[in-house]
Amino acid sequence: MTEPMDEGSTTKSPRRPALRRYLPLIAIGAAVATGGIAALLVNIFEHKQEAKNPFYRVVELDDTIDDPAVWGKNFPIQYDSYRRTVDQKRTRFGGSEAVPRTPTQADPRSVVAQSKLEEDGRLKTMWAGYAFSRDFREERGHAYMLEDQVYTERQIATKQPGTCIHCHASVYVPYKKLGGGDLIRGWEAMNQMPFPEARKLVTHPVSCIDCHDPQSMQLRVTRPGFLEGIRALKASQGQENYDVNTMATRQEMRSYVCGQCHVEYYFKGPEKRLVYPWAKGIKVDEIYAYYEENGHADWTHAESGAKALKAQHPEFEMWNQGVHARSGVACADCHMPYQRVGAAKVSDHHIQSPLLNINRACQTCHRWPEDELRQRVETIQERHFETRNRALDAVTALIGDIKRAKEAGMSDEALAGARAAQRKCQFFLDFAEAENSSGFHAPQEAMRILASAIDTCRSGQLALRDGAPPGAAIAAPAAAAASAVPSGSAVPAAPAGSAAPSATAAPTPGAH
Repeated sequence: MTEPMDEGSTTKSPRRPALRRYLPLIAIGAAVATGGIAALLVNIFEHKQEAKNPFYRVVELDDTIDDPAVWGKNFPIQYDSYRRTVDQKRTRFGGSEAVPRTPTQADPRSVVAQSKLEEDGRLKTMWAGYAFSRDFREERGHAYMLEDQVYTERQIATKQPGTCIHCHASVYVPYKKLGGGDLIRGWEAMNQMPFPEARKLVTHPVSCIDCHDPQSMQLRVTRPGFLEGIRALKASQGQENYDVNTMATRQEMRSYVCGQCHVEYYFKGPEKRLVYPWAKGIKVDEIYAYYEENGHADWTHAESGAKALKAQHPEFEMWNQGVHARSGVACADCHMPYQRVGAAKVSDHHIQSPLLNINRACQTCHRWPEDELRQRVETIQERHFETRNRALDAVTALIGDIKRAKEAGMSDEALAGARAAQRKCQFFLDFAEAENSSGFHAPQEAMRILASAIDTCRSGQLALRDGAPPGAAIAAPAAAAASAVPSGSAVPAAPAGSAAPSATAAPTPGAH
């Protein structure tokens, strides 16, 4: 029988040697944990410092540097995404896939965008006698904005002025050089040059300097056309002497820098001054009223004799009529959404359709699955597409009626009402057609414009009927409009599970 241990005994517990063996492991674990916590704290500190200093001052930038690669040394994240605008990826109702071609001495490109004239022959009828009936292609990324203007066959069809450079190149530095330091004077001088001569003065497509101040990196407007256009618009609203670069809010500037080029415009007078026709407002009716007042016409239609107008790419005007603009959403919020790169929060300079980036472009506000959001957009675009086709049928039918009436001997006086109707309905249709969102920027406004175009075409046909000499046959055959659409053309394929558009729809719409 084991004797009980005396209270004063110094015999050690058998567990203590085992505990002593684990002490080094515990110490090592504590050291590792301490090191991990220290590393985490250092990492957090470094990220905070990165957030405070979102760029590296590798080079000194000033108002003479228009090469984006130089800016990219200080802003590598933004520059990397900017370079991705070479991507060619289409959505169902916009963009362009790469189309291979055999390079020539006149046009060295091996890849181009699809021809929209081949997709829909009715466009040739609408623009008969104008350079756009010679060459008109799907839109591509900003990386191509200069070369596509240089090599378009429209350059062959007509002598284009240096004014075109305003929205197809980085022009801030060339304007300043040409004007001896005066931006407006340089712009006015380049407007009057032949395009090939002006082309020699520019090097890059749109660049960092066109939208950012090199010292503060704040957004700024550098395009004289917009500076004058927004001043005229604000004056029409009762605000005189508006200076966009000192009076606009930061959020407004995130749309205004895009509105420098994505707008309707025309070339005024022999000096080819670029004018944004906003003196009466930016709705299509107000712009048309402006043109009616000053009598501007882009060309005389080759088949009908109407003094016609060619709408350009009025995304800024149409966006202003939509719910996103009314809600304070800027162009950059959807087309250049913020992204996280490490600790930095930057705008994505890979400018593209929000449908190619739904997570960051749409779901920050709209908490629904991507497929549902895509289907909502495409439903709007399908309905716009179908109505656009009806309007295009109406315009081409009116043009055919005027042509037959003219050939039947109807006088210019009797044709005047129908020609005026063609001028208006064609411009309204073109305004909705040339706008790159296929109706999404302002769905109800786009539908109103197309409905007005259809109704105006009808009034033109009634004017022909009322002014026709007895016995004149001017009515278009029932199949005339349908025959204008190239055989085999098809509506863009719908994704699985989405509603298909009307079977009567013609080829893909789009803008310049």
